[in-house]
Amino acid sequence: MINLPRRVALLMHLNSSIRLFDCAKKLMPGGVSSPVRAISPCPFYTARADGPYLWDADDNRFIDYCLAYGPMILGHRHPAIVRAVTDQMSRGWLYGTPSQLEVTAAERITRLYPSMEMARFVSSGTEATMAAIRVARGATGRDKIIKIEGGFHGAHDSVLVKAGSGATTLGIPDSRGVPMDTAKNTLQVPYNDLEALESVLRSNPCQMACLIMEPVLGNIGPVLPEPGYLEGVRRLTEEHDVLLIFDEVITGFRLSLGGAQEHFGIKPDLTTLGKIIGGGFPVGIFGGRRDLMEQVAPGGGIYQAGTFNGSPVSLAAGMATLDIMEKENVLERLNDTGMQMRKGLQEIVDDLRLGYSVVGIASMFKIFFGEEPHNYTQALKCDKAGYLAFFRRMLDAGIFLTPSQYETDFISAAHSPEVIQTTLEAIKSCLKS
Repeated sequence: MINLPRRVALLMHLNSSIRLFDCAKKLMPGGVSSPVRAISPCPFYTARADGPYLWDADDNRFIDYCLAYGPMILGHRHPAIVRAVTDQMSRGWLYGTPSQLEVTAAERITRLYPSMEMARFVSSGTEATMAAIRVARGATGRDKIIKIEGGFHGAHDSVLVKAGSGATTLGIPDSRGVPMDTAKNTLQVPYNDLEALESVLRSNPCQMACLIMEPVLGNIGPVLPEPGYLEGVRRLTEEHDVLLIFDEVITGFRLSLGGAQEHFGIKPDLTTLGKIIGGGFPVGIFGGRRDLMEQVAPGGGIYQAGTFNGSPVSLAAGMATLDIMEKENVLERLNDTGMQMRKGLQEIVDDLRLGYSVVGIASMFKIFFGEEPHNYTQALKCDKAGYLAFFRRMLDAGIFLTPSQYETDFISAAHSPEVIQTTLEAIKSCLKS
């Protein structure tokens, strides 16, 4: 018997969320502040959160596997984060000057990420990737970049690009408002395809500033690197004198404290971080080789600035998160929970003979409604409509998964074995239906 909230016998009451959504649609595009939150026919509006749970405006409770799309690795309202933020707020929350906390955080992060010999704090992952690409272009004197098809690096012009008529053709804008002159400088190659990458590099000698990539594709997955792929990427970029940027906004501090680069043993030239290292507050970091970062203003001619760079509250929350993760050995237990979740999901899928695939790494997981994808094109073949129907059934059952076939689900340290078991029972019931 599935242990679910009483309301599951009937459809959820969403009266308050419906009223809020009706009002929001008149005030904000689509009624939301980010497109991924536009759940059809109506998103639920969160009123509070604690541990592994969210409560909406109608007091429906959900087990949360979205976790703000990754940052909440300790769960919601962890008391250590509350204390750190409260303590920092008592001393002021924005200075517009350097602070000791920036130095302490930079020392700690560069220790965990040896490839980041110097780092700059910014306010979001989008700003971090935008700045890292600017550093690559400024340091090399080249305009063209390569990104991985299906990889997401924020909503700025250089990376809001989709492939043209072929897998390795010049990009075309993926959004209105992105100049064609910008998009033409971004080429795309499929993930897990070293031949395509080598072809682009050979066809554009001395023109490519960098390759920016998620080591594990998070925005359509997760989609995992095949054996030898990341090593091959590093070898090819070095052979062709192209800078390698690892976008670890999602994988940083989750696959290991040193991110995917520590987990897979690959050393990029530049790295971007975000999400977890803000402890749930806005943050981004870009950093890398000293000879590259010394060219960033004010030391060099590559400009980057921001009023909220190095926000004391964000850094305090991030350092408190690291304290917990390092002292309490959180990742070992969390990764074991992720393995147990994926094992349970695989048993359910096999038992029901659905032909779906369970994919994940560390505390990331996803049920793909189709064969396991190894790149973006394969991911698009999954049953998107089927997944959305499943998502809605799970929401009625009190489980909040990411509302797209192409988003990663996350587990936090607050997800107890009992919570995981309740989730697996709900998944089995919803897949059966």
